[in-house]
Amino acid sequence: MIYDIRHVTTYEYASSVTFAHCALRLLPTDAPGQTVLASELAIDPKPAQIVERLCFFGNRVTSITIETAHRELIVEARTSVELDRPEPPRPAVTLSFEEVREQAFDSESLAPDSPAHFLHPSRFVPRFPPAAEYARASFPQGRPVLEGAAELMHRIRADFKYDTKATVVSTPISEAFEKRRGVCQDFAHIMIAGLRGLGLPAAYVSGYIRTIPPAGKKRLEGADAMHAWVSLWCGEDCGWVDLDPTNSMMIGNDHIELAKGRDYADISPVAGIILGSREQDVDVSVDVVPREPAGV
Repeated sequence: MIYDIRHVTTYEYASSVTFAHCALRLLPTDAPGQTVLASELAIDPKPAQIVERLCFFGNRVTSITIETAHRELIVEARTSVELDRPEPPRPAVTLSFEEVREQAFDSESLAPDSPAHFLHPSRFVPRFPPAAEYARASFPQGRPVLEGAAELMHRIRADFKYDTKATVVSTPISEAFEKRRGVCQDFAHIMIAGLRGLGLPAAYVSGYIRTIPPAGKKRLEGADAMHAWVSLWCGEDCGWVDLDPTNSMMIGNDHIELAKGRDYADISPVAGIILGSREQDVDVSVDVVPREPAGV
């Protein structure tokens, strides 16, 4: 499956911004089962400097410096990605969560994908015992790790309500957990906190998911949005397996990976500083369009 993705972020400022320095994480990289066919950024006003690098976790980071006074900043990312992901392992045949936990803490690797980086509290996923206790119900002694994680994912979908007005980016997981409401970022962080609380390595993944309109309805442009899910390390043999607690599903060829880190702070799509004053409005529009097969 090939997808063409258009992601537009528009900032409107109440007064002129005279200087901006931003780090953009809007261009995907190749990943298992994912091949980037093309990618580009268009930025208005044009930056005085653009530098691209890979961060520690292997995500593409584009640093821009804008020295032109402006009241509006438009960042448009266009990418084409081909997906052909293998089927995930059968949950019942994965190692027990105790064995995975032992392997993770015994790991001597410091490579970017080492489980050692994803075991401990991070900025948006602090130690939170209530999440660990919530997760523990899905992991009785000896349970296969992916079987337990899948049940935890299903429980989050059942127990938490998707509500875009309940939280903001900076809302702590304790508040989202207490409300039992939030968005994909909250559900991913809560699931990660629960898994790490049991000693299991879990990462935060940002990206996109194809939105399929109701039967007989046309797809709305810009109706798609950024998405977030969880990647769980299932042992040396299985490696990382991704789960989407918002939709209660293992990820497949409808999920496009953009970046991966310990939590949202590692992979924020746009971050930086500006010299200006007063308020700003942000509008984000995302289109994820499957490419028609040749001859159709």
